[in-house]
Amino acid sequence: MSNQQPMTLAQKILAAHTGREYLAVGELVDVNVDMVLANDITAPIAINEFARLGVDRVFDRERIALVPDHFAPNKDIKSAEQCKQMREFARKYGIAHYWEVGRMGIEHALLPQEGLVLPGEVVVGADSHTCTYGAVGAFATGMGSTDIAVAMATGRIWMRVPETLKIVYTGKRQPWVGGKDLVLHTIGLIGVDGARYQAIEFTGPAIADLSMDNRLTMSNMAIEAGAKAGVFPVDAITEAYVSTRAKRAYRPVAADPDAVYARVVEIDVSQIEPTVSFPHLPSNARPLSQVGHVAIDQAVIGSCTNGRWEDLVQAARILKGRKVHEDVRCIIIPGTQELYLQAVQEGLAEIYVRAGAVFSTPTCGPCLGGYMGILAAGERCISTTNRNFVGRMGHVDSEVYLAGPAIAAASAVLGHIAGPEQLPPAGA
Repeated sequence: MSNQQPMTLAQKILAAHTGREYLAVGELVDVNVDMVLANDITAPIAINEFARLGVDRVFDRERIALVPDHFAPNKDIKSAEQCKQMREFARKYGIAHYWEVGRMGIEHALLPQEGLVLPGEVVVGADSHTCTYGAVGAFATGMGSTDIAVAMATGRIWMRVPETLKIVYTGKRQPWVGGKDLVLHTIGLIGVDGARYQAIEFTGPAIADLSMDNRLTMSNMAIEAGAKAGVFPVDAITEAYVSTRAKRAYRPVAADPDAVYARVVEIDVSQIEPTVSFPHLPSNARPLSQVGHVAIDQAVIGSCTNGRWEDLVQAARILKGRKVHEDVRCIIIPGTQELYLQAVQEGLAEIYVRAGAVFSTPTCGPCLGGYMGILAAGERCISTTNRNFVGRMGHVDSEVYLAGPAIAAASAVLGHIAGPEQLPPAGA
């Protein structure tokens, strides 16, 4: 079939991994994958299924990443056993990309940093937020552990070619508005199932000057709108980020100008305020001016959504010379060990500690109610994480409010949800 038929970015990437010139939306296809990943919650299930397949090797030891990050450093005996199973599997099959405590990071911050997810690639992971890697122009999606076992054995996976929702961002962002605010606003607009089993293409002139850290945040939360993947076009910002990191050659692709989309949504970012998602859905988004007075008990800054360098810098900028409110616990978690070291070297860690915050080793920790910040009944947390479902961070009667690092840090100082403009001068 002729390759003159127009395709979206998702169709283009998948076609290149099936040996086909053209793929139609809705086709069921076997796809070659470039990277397979799993963590300490999902890998043990995949490892057990892998053993049932009866194979004696993985498809490519350089194309599998195992990252113990959810309950690591181990919080209890069960989590220690899960990490041990991962470690033994990695050693047995010579997995090249296994990161242990002291060298690890949160998987979706670590893999882009290490240049293991690249433009034009297909990445599958046993974690729903695998869609993060769409920020570098990859088709990246989460799958079940059984699917991941097959991918580790064969280097292939099957899927249905998704439709694509194109979101065009125009205008100029207001102060303190970043990728987290754009994506929370977007999810609030289209709903938690507004892109169900679709790829989202994040495009438009307002995206052109958006940093890679902010793009990774937005792709990370594509799943919160039900999306199969959330992809950005490859541009100079992408190339600047990946060119010095890439561990292998890559071939970016672009959507055809006349590609057919399921829907096109236009958003003027100049109308977007810093945004907060109220319990118990990411789509329950409100502009900061409509939040009201919401007292908090905890603030979490970090996770695979907002644990990158720009997030850490923004939090330090707000906390410098100020103190965390006496009624608030502030927990700051960098995405990787490299970021942890950089925060120490450049003085950010000292700012956090002097402000009265906890500065943790990289871990998913409190995001999924794992550890390092579990909420009791009736407690509220402002968090830069990606989900605020019932009981997500602890007790079913606790509440999680989602926001970017600027709002989380300012709220930690004031004791209620607020923006940086409401802060008194540093040192006052």
